[in-house]
Amino acid sequence: MISVGLTGGIGSGKTTVARFFEAIGIPIYFADDRAKALMVEDQELIASIKALLGDQAYTYDGRLNRAYIASQVFNDAKLLEALNALVHPAVGKDFKQWAQAQQSPYVIKEAAILFENGSYTHSDANILVTAPESIRLERVMSRDGASEEAVRARMQHQWPDEQKIPLADYVIENIDLEATRKQVNSLHKQLISLKK
Repeated sequence: MISVGLTGGIGSGKTTVARFFEAIGIPIYFADDRAKALMVEDQELIASIKALLGDQAYTYDGRLNRAYIASQVFNDAKLLEALNALVHPAVGKDFKQWAQAQQSPYVIKEAAILFENGSYTHSDANILVTAPESIRLERVMSRDGASEEAVRARMQHQWPDEQKIPLADYVIENIDLEATRKQVNSLHKQLISLKK
């Protein structure tokens, strides 16, 4: 099974690109969504998170106490790194099990920080979705109702495209939806030809 990583900076439209692949029958693993689910489903991971951050990391009914976790990790890079070191291997294991169950020429793992966390090295190929910063800012401000300053602050937590492009096997520029769909269809043909 060929495993393809898909990523892009905030507002680049990586989820839109993932949906285009999904529409042509390619299974998509949304890593960030699965990470959130595993943090409340995987008992081993829950125990590790409580050991790291304390029982307050979860509410009385077993949900993630997001505000508490954010207050702990976002001003402490080492603690955030330690939390990621617990979550990323659990996601990696979950992805492998999921991928083995798929019947498709390839599968796609969509993740926001694929390059930043090094998981791109586990993929057979990686796709980077890009768009000019001004478009990305506009998309996120309109989608989240966020200020430009807030969006720029979130962008600071991700590598710039210039740092990611050399690591990507394919780059999709997502400005016009129809042009993006054509790029996806063309790339789909290339990826099928990689089939092991």
